[in-house]
Amino acid sequence: MEQWKKTSCVLCGNTCGLEVLVEDNRMVKVRPDKDQPVSQGYACRKGLSIIHHQHHADRLMYALKKVGNTFERISWDKAIDEIAERLTAIIDKYGPRSFAYMGGGGVSWASEAVFGRSVLRGLGSQYMYNALAQELTGKFWADGRSFGRQFLHAEPHIEETDMLLIIGWNPMMSHHTPRARRVLRKLSKDPDKLLVVIDPRQSETATIADIHLPIRPGTDALLNCAMISIILKEGWHNKDYIEKHVGGFETIHSWFTDFDAQGAIRVCELDYNQVRDLCHEFATRKSSLRCDLGVLMTRHSTLISYLENVLLSVCGRIGVRGGNLFPGSLLGRGPHSDERNPNTWRTVATNYPAICGVYPPNVMPEEIMSGSPDRLRAVIVSSSNPLRSFADTTAYEEAFKRLDLLVSVELSMTETASLAHYVLPARSCYESWDGPFGPGHPKVFFQMRHPVLEPEGEQIEAGEVFTRLADRLGLIPEIPNSLYEAAESGDRMKFGATLTEFLKSNPKVSSRIPFILARTLGKALGSGNLASLWGLLQTLPQSSHENAARIGFTPGPGLGEELFQAILDQPEGAFVGEVDTEENNLKALATEDGRINLDVPEMADWLKEIDPVAESGKLKESSNYPFILSAGRHMDMNANTLMRNPAWNEGRRACTVTMHSGDAEEFGFSDGQTVRVITEAGAETVELEVTDSAKPGHITIPHGFGLVYQGKKYGANVNRLTKNTHRDRLAGTPLHRYVLCRVETV
Repeated sequence: MEQWKKTSCVLCGNTCGLEVLVEDNRMVKVRPDKDQPVSQGYACRKGLSIIHHQHHADRLMYALKKVGNTFERISWDKAIDEIAERLTAIIDKYGPRSFAYMGGGGVSWASEAVFGRSVLRGLGSQYMYNALAQELTGKFWADGRSFGRQFLHAEPHIEETDMLLIIGWNPMMSHHTPRARRVLRKLSKDPDKLLVVIDPRQSETATIADIHLPIRPGTDALLNCAMISIILKEGWHNKDYIEKHVGGFETIHSWFTDFDAQGAIRVCELDYNQVRDLCHEFATRKSSLRCDLGVLMTRHSTLISYLENVLLSVCGRIGVRGGNLFPGSLLGRGPHSDERNPNTWRTVATNYPAICGVYPPNVMPEEIMSGSPDRLRAVIVSSSNPLRSFADTTAYEEAFKRLDLLVSVELSMTETASLAHYVLPARSCYESWDGPFGPGHPKVFFQMRHPVLEPEGEQIEAGEVFTRLADRLGLIPEIPNSLYEAAESGDRMKFGATLTEFLKSNPKVSSRIPFILARTLGKALGSGNLASLWGLLQTLPQSSHENAARIGFTPGPGLGEELFQAILDQPEGAFVGEVDTEENNLKALATEDGRINLDVPEMADWLKEIDPVAESGKLKESSNYPFILSAGRHMDMNANTLMRNPAWNEGRRACTVTMHSGDAEEFGFSDGQTVRVITEAGAETVELEVTDSAKPGHITIPHGFGLVYQGKKYGANVNRLTKNTHRDRLAGTPLHRYVLCRVETV
């Protein structure tokens, strides 16, 4: 019997609402969900193609164990027993630093992180690696210094901005903002508003922009310094705002006083007068700014994130309507792990700290391959595919073969899973309760996806995988019968009271609460993920109570249950709060004096290097590597590694290397031919696409390809071309958008 069911896309952070037609436990049609209050009937072709994500030949059905060079089916009990036994032996011999968990980075598989992190901490380790530290932790570090917490980020108030400055972001393809194409086209057509894009190539977003600045790759730090210098020199900075809300301005003002803005802009290959006019518009209009991987993965990336905070602050654009607002979130936004705290671990071989609680994937191969006695020896990888998602595939392949234990918790037989000692099949996002815990503004939205399909094998929720492992490792305390009985009664208020009494009598077990909830309330609800959400809602921060009250919920002890029921009753998702968009938005600041802090000593030393002459010398072309490769390009034909079956792109030029027509003519290349791209890290063959949207000397290859499906590789694996050691000095994020390379005829 056919039935339309509400769900959402799981292929990017927007999680647009979808409806799927289910027949005989299979999705047969997909359409946008007009009832979803954020996406409002909007979805791109990725979301409309999720059938290919859910139903394909490489889905995992049963637990597997590697025996020799092949995998053999194994029971869940035996798999968990053997993994627990091997993991315990490794930690007993080498200590907790020998164990790492890589996961918790999926935008739509967020519940898994609660359980995975709890196993990690239960075994005494802090080493959590995930995709956040592949892309965002440089920004998180800078925000932590300026705003007081690493999870505080000021996002553009696009609905009310008069000028949106986009740097290294292509939202017409990557989205990352609700209804991106509709919203941006509307903004670009409004004669009273400005859409400005800074990007080396003429991206799809640059094509509709009022102004496009085709910056030279690798010079974003120079441009930021020049813009700040011009604004301060011309006196366009917002003096009243600075006096009231900004700390350290007197110190940083001198950093930009004698900066050679004209020289810097020449190195950027831009027009000085155009940049000066842009500075005036940004400083005097109701402006906002949004950056993305184009600068978060380039030279000086953490410094650039700090400079963007300076630019917004001196123009008075943080915490104001139409500027960059601090969004709200339903749950906590994540940990703050300041590296100055002696309790924050650093990696053993590479000496990198955690930022926002996670470590950079770029350093994991070195941590495994080091000669240290407590090197990484055991890794559990969940909802992650480092052999295609992270830099330096070759280094990862070599390192993972050195591990004493590699466990993959996955949907499919991925490249990483193929190297694992044990492969544990997880339910997909459409077979389990789950949802993203991301931020939102001005309204805070939350959707807990209901299962729309039944698993067809022995898959279980990823959270349940970790719960079973925790049980076998002895991490779950003895649970009294009264708690089971309260859960089975169906009265969650009674269960909450019983749980509270249990925790009061046993305060040391509070760190095991996800497992306790999964075993009790999870059993009654049919989902540990759902039980975990209920538990998290009982401990909401004060800001969530204030936000919820603005849209009619009742703050206080009963708010968690009220929100939980509202989420259950609305499978299309619901608004659960609204942030203050007036001046009180700055109340979110967590600095000691409640002001934006711009005096960051580490940045003072780094800024001394950002000199036009010095940078020009470092950017000189190499005869061996005459091109700059941007390793990763957002399109509507890539979806990280979540779309295993290439059929969804059949008939399209899905994976090409783009090159400017002038470069193609100079080097004797033609559109459609196969070429070899070579870097310090390796080489890949790929189809050449000649286009004038590219910048001369600059080539791009999309990410998310080079996947092996049914034994056959399709597309080029761009991470085979990137060195894991080519990374940000402070955050360890890869410098994917500035990779020296050459192109040869095959």
